Amino acid sequence: MSEPRKAVALISGGLDSMLAARIVQEQGVHVEGINFFTGFCVEGHTHAIRKRDRGRPKRNNALWVAEQLGIKLHIVDVVEPYKDVVLNPRHGYGANLNPCLDCKIFMVSKALEWMRDHGFDFIVTGEVVGQRPMSQRRDTMPVVARESGAEDLLLRPLCAKNLPPTRPEREGWVDRDRLYAISGRSRKVQQELARRFGITDYAQPAGGCCFLTDANYSAKLRDLWAHRPGRRYELDDLMLLKVGRHLRPRPHFKLIVSREEGETRFLEGYRKRFAHVRTVSHPGPLTLIEGEGLSEEDLALAARITARYSQGRGAPGVEVEAALPGQAPRRFTVTPLSPEAIPRAWYL
Repeated sequence: MSEPRKAVALISGGLDSMLAARIVQEQGVHVEGINFFTGFCVEGHTHAIRKRDRGRPKRNNALWVAEQLGIKLHIVDVVEPYKDVVLNPRHGYGANLNPCLDCKIFMVSKALEWMRDHGFDFIVTGEVVGQRPMSQRRDTMPVVARESGAEDLLLRPLCAKNLPPTRPEREGWVDRDRLYAISGRSRKVQQELARRFGITDYAQPAGGCCFLTDANYSAKLRDLWAHRPGRRYELDDLMLLKVGRHLRPRPHFKLIVSREEGETRFLEGYRKRFAHVRTVSHPGPLTLIEGEGLSEEDLALAARITARYSQGRGAPGVEVEAALPGQAPRRFTVTPLSPEAIPRAWYL
């Protein structure tokens, strides 16, 4: 007997990619998963930090899906090469800063590289015609196949019957009759298919973990780029954008104010890298100050904002501890700002 064909499946952790891999598995194809770490999809990060979210699942859904399917999952760090996709998308952004079409082209091209390097035969994705407004339209699906270089080695089992036959179908590596013709944004067919496969637990069907689709996160990222030469960013920047209140009271500095105990503990890990303020006389937040050329007036303003979010917000004075990077902390007393004294425009 000949060796079974081998497919690498893009596993996002959602239901569609899980079903696509299972459909191909059911036809005797050896499937392994691949998940690309861009820095913009870190499941469970906020849930693990914030006290109110501690009851929510903290699993990595891609790893969990691979376990349910009984396949290997290869997690590939693409943080650095992905920066060009985010900063310079040829096909533009979606509603926020999501470069969905360029992202899909990038992911499939990287999967193609991996496929060739490891002797696999074709690529599987969970795409569905008409499901996403940028990357999963009938007119953009050929663009993904062409510009990624995958061409007809890209199989989309959930909607294959809506598209021209790919090489895996023409060569008989998979049976086209056992593939599907799903289209549109409804997930009812996928949910029914999951029941048929005995899959009862899966991530929110209509969900997604990409922060770039979130308006609030995108606003904070735009602000970061506006104040960084060359719009440069690092992974720590992406993590910090998810935590705390972000305020820019002056063009040359920004504050990240923790909202609860879990966020305070997380921000503690960054104290040596940033100027920071904490309240001493009353329980309160830790505030990181991101910026350069900070004056005494800037530090005092940051301290007054920090005091406003402490339990001493109504007191005539709050003692704080403040420090610049590399310097010993010092203590002084400030009057908390009133809510009316903090313009809405400062909040990111």
